[in-house]
Amino acid sequence: MTKTLRDILDAAARGVFPPDDGGTTVVPQHAHRHAGVIAFTAHAVVFTDEDEGWVRGALDAVGCDPLAAAVHPRFLADFMARTGRAHDTVDALLVGAPLPGGPPLALREVTDLGHPRIGYARERRDGVRAWAADGGVVVLGRGVAGRLEVSVEVDATARHRGLGRDLVAAALRLADEPVWAQVSPGNARSLRAFLAAGYRPVAAEALLSATACSADCSGTRS
Repeated sequence: MTKTLRDILDAAARGVFPPDDGGTTVVPQHAHRHAGVIAFTAHAVVFTDEDEGWVRGALDAVGCDPLAAAVHPRFLADFMARTGRAHDTVDALLVGAPLPGGPPLALREVTDLGHPRIGYARERRDGVRAWAADGGVVVLGRGVAGRLEVSVEVDATARHRGLGRDLVAAALRLADEPVWAQVSPGNARSLRAFLAAGYRPVAAEALLSATACSADCSGTRS
């Protein structure tokens, strides 16, 4: 049976990954909003509505180690030119399992849709909900292939106190399914927070958005 992008992500959340054979799997986009690449260990998944023959030809033309071709700047530039989409950065893709019990800090659900974090997330995700704590906010919504994604924002005056870690940990107790996060590898502080909260890295991801996008203030991707 042909796997969809969601099938591949659901399996990865369970710890079952594509074969580490140096190959590339090409699958259709789940929705118009996002195309892109997910690079697992020694296997890449390209999700796009473009012709598979074009994808494989463009990968071959990069002329580098096949293990790196799908996230090589030359391929991503060709991918953007072909689709007219925007790309920002290659993120670390992490996933956390839902946990029982309440969040590790007091939260109140945010109903003000004008909050900057919520507005940013609503441009890129569906079904967005947000909760505020003193000094920060955690946002959940459905992103790539309908997966549940988290982003957080910590006020400048509340940093270096572990609040970011508590917020991303809270997301695992607000959900009843795996929670995904995209983190800029250069943002070591954010990456440490997710790892400390129990998220595990599973891949690298390069998203091609139908609209221009940029990194958020916390270093996670929206």
